[in-house]
Amino acid sequence: MDLFDRLKELRERGLAEIAKANDEKNLNDVRVKLIGRKGELTEILHSMSEVAPERRREVGQKVNNLRDLFNNKLDDAKDNIVQTLVEQRLEEEKIDVTLPGRRMHMGSEHPINIILDDLEEYFIGMGYEVVQGPEIETDHYCFEMMNLPKDHPARDMQATFYIDSENLLRSQTSGDQARVLEKHDFTKGPLKMVGPGKVYRRDDDDATHSHQFMQMEGLVVDRHITMGDLKGTLEMIARHIFGQDRETRLRPSYFPFTEPSVEMDVSCFNCDGKGCPICKFTGWIEVLGAGMVHPNVLENAGVDSKNYSGFAFGVGLDRFAILKYGIDDIRDFYTNDIRFLGQFRKEER
Repeated sequence: MDLFDRLKELRERGLAEIAKANDEKNLNDVRVKLIGRKGELTEILHSMSEVAPERRREVGQKVNNLRDLFNNKLDDAKDNIVQTLVEQRLEEEKIDVTLPGRRMHMGSEHPINIILDDLEEYFIGMGYEVVQGPEIETDHYCFEMMNLPKDHPARDMQATFYIDSENLLRSQTSGDQARVLEKHDFTKGPLKMVGPGKVYRRDDDDATHSHQFMQMEGLVVDRHITMGDLKGTLEMIARHIFGQDRETRLRPSYFPFTEPSVEMDVSCFNCDGKGCPICKFTGWIEVLGAGMVHPNVLENAGVDSKNYSGFAFGVGLDRFAILKYGIDDIRDFYTNDIRFLGQFRKEER
């Protein structure tokens, strides 16, 4: 077979193989086989020495024309393969725009965060400063500065997680008050602060108690602060959270860092004070503890207790949320169940 016959046969076979290739890999294999550095058309060029000199120009022209033909056909075939793949993908990913859309499930605020944010905004509006302290607290700030020396019997009231002899997971946010109190410059004005945060106690993990809960403690210190100031502040807090119709009462109590100490009750919002299982048929529900700052607490922080006085209060944010929203198990706050949390979306409150 002379070169002209070989070129004719290669042309027919090459076009057939190009047309047969069904993906880019096969098409590339055909390209290499036909016009690659060691391809069949290249081998024919290397055989030009066997062609009579007067016919070499004609053979070279036919080889170049065939190479151009193969290149054009290969490019067209590649474009067709790519277009086919695009059409297949579009068909597979086709979206029926007439179908109803999927509902997007929006997140919701945690009920404790709702109470926390509400109270923070409320106190800021009354000129209070919001203070954040460490959750790993020292014994000195958590207890000793708050009038509970190491041998004080009231320490038995606190079931504390100790890390070592001097450090602990705070059982109350009072340490924030002590830190601010000893640094406050009273020549620039009174001290008014709230300290929210997590606290930890070795408590029974049942429906009404948890080893971790949220607390917010408040402190006001200035000249001539009285129990009347405390009572008015507590009444405003209770009515802001539980409604303007709530009645309040103060009962004597005991806390080492306040003297006198009180606990505040609000009239039951379920029975309006008439008596029901929620209020244990008393008509009242306990909501927080408070009192006038003990002189020892002021003196421990370097504040003259003869010229300055103050009041402090402690709010259990979990308890406020339980009472406000009628939640019967404190453990629901920490299960991250979206069915529970979804009840507190703004549009549903």
